Amino acid sequence: MRGDGPGPAVTASDGPAAAAPDVEVLVVGGGPAGLTVAHELARRGVRLRVVDRASGPATTSRALATHPRTMEVCHQMGVADELLARGQRVEHFTLHMRGKPLIRFDTNYAKLPTRYPYTLMVDQVLTEEVLRDSLRRLGVEVEWGMELVDFAPGLQQVTARLRSTGAEAAQEITAGWLVGADGSRSTVRERLGLRVHGGAARTWLNADVVLDAPLPRDSNHLVHTGQGTLLLVPFPAPGKWRIVDTEYADATVDANDPEAVRALLARKLEKALGRPVAVSAPTWISVFRVQQRMITGMRSGRCFVAGDAAHVHSPASGQGMNTGIQDAYNLAWKLADVVRGHARDALLDTYPAERLPVGGRLLGSTKKATALVALRNAAAPVLMPVGLTALKALRPAKRRVEHRMMAGMSGLALHYEDGPLTPRPAAGTMDGVRPGRRVGCSADEEKRHPGWRALCQELTDPRWTLLLFGDGRRCAERVDGAYGGAVSVRVVTSGPAGEGPYVLADPDGAVGRALGPGPGAYALIRPDGYLADRGPVTDFAGLAAVFDGFHLLSGDERAGE
Repeated sequence: MRGDGPGPAVTASDGPAAAAPDVEVLVVGGGPAGLTVAHELARRGVRLRVVDRASGPATTSRALATHPRTMEVCHQMGVADELLARGQRVEHFTLHMRGKPLIRFDTNYAKLPTRYPYTLMVDQVLTEEVLRDSLRRLGVEVEWGMELVDFAPGLQQVTARLRSTGAEAAQEITAGWLVGADGSRSTVRERLGLRVHGGAARTWLNADVVLDAPLPRDSNHLVHTGQGTLLLVPFPAPGKWRIVDTEYADATVDANDPEAVRALLARKLEKALGRPVAVSAPTWISVFRVQQRMITGMRSGRCFVAGDAAHVHSPASGQGMNTGIQDAYNLAWKLADVVRGHARDALLDTYPAERLPVGGRLLGSTKKATALVALRNAAAPVLMPVGLTALKALRPAKRRVEHRMMAGMSGLALHYEDGPLTPRPAAGTMDGVRPGRRVGCSADEEKRHPGWRALCQELTDPRWTLLLFGDGRRCAERVDGAYGGAVSVRVVTSGPAGEGPYVLADPDGAVGRALGPGPGAYALIRPDGYLADRGPVTDFAGLAAVFDGFHLLSGDERAGE
């Protein structure tokens, strides 16, 4: 690796007698992805440092949307309630044309049960604050003004040079692993030589303003202006909206002139809504190229990339921050298991194997969302009113469209059925959640069923969850003794809670029906809430073989190594 600061380039020197690293993991980047990785590593007892070359936390507005799957992740992390207290729930998407609401799409999570059936609009500045505060309670602070100058991966550790703002000399440290969550201009990605493919489309403008307009705040609003569209997204603050101008490329207004931008948006809104609209001076303006780019690899030896360092998407469906957080969560529990000696290194290869296809699918879906939001087809003003009026009259068809919209945007339909951590049982052998799919319930199901309440709480445990259905107490004790550091084991019973140390009470059988393994069976849930496997329990040796298939090590195996 080359150096670009004072002193020689850093070189790797971790032969067979290499000393223990200064930290187990070095996280580069203090944004949502970096904070998520750091939080989940710290929650699992991993020694780490988090560095960011910025002088301090971001203060300008960026991402807003936190989608349902990300809220489920935040629940597991223990920060969902803090976000909910600061956010604005959005449950609708309204199209306006020729001064009138044309159609309002509602949410449809009937086939995607979740306790968070909405998009939470909360400023990324606040999201990062919540994550930093929780990370601080775990004993880790972000080191601002600390730049990664260079690094060299070795076989057993990574040697990195860090330089604080204003310092002439860099400090050299060693880390067992390095995670680059350092944004779209990632130093880690560049040094590793990881290639990015994709490109940029049109130029859009973001502006945060206060509006005096009769628009419901539980909805996003797409307003057709004649030549293009304005997308309006509500902030939690009263009257505040994010306006995305998809036709800014055609404007002659200087984005550095807030008054000119304000007047431009006011004219467009007045024309589109058919009434005068008071628009305040923007508190934040950003002109950007709509980019669709992703990386070809997310791991190189002991180094990883996540979030914007790995992929950049159009903001049309609000996927960027959500995908970054989910990248980070996927990586963190796997890396922690390996660092703590609970799993073999092969587990880490499943991170890029699972997340790269997700990024690829998102390139396609966000490209479609970008085209939909922009509505630049010349025939749209004629064809859309006819088609959408017919759709409104066909309730079942409208609900199917709403389901497809939620499936594409919410993250709830994302699965790992084709991934390397998912077994391939014969199709149709069992009812219920299939391996590789997320385990979830609706808020109503959680309220009505004690088993679901217990399982939702259980999933906040950072370990894998093994559910044994039937008389599995003795087996549970053996699993706990051999794998307890990595696996939380619960015996699912129809009796009341409090019957023993391993009991998860499911008196009405709701959890059993949802997971579908039947009496005398097991269900293994990954730390990120996806079903890993299920099947009949033979004996402890049979379960040990299952764990081995997921690269987990028993206490005896760790001692042997």
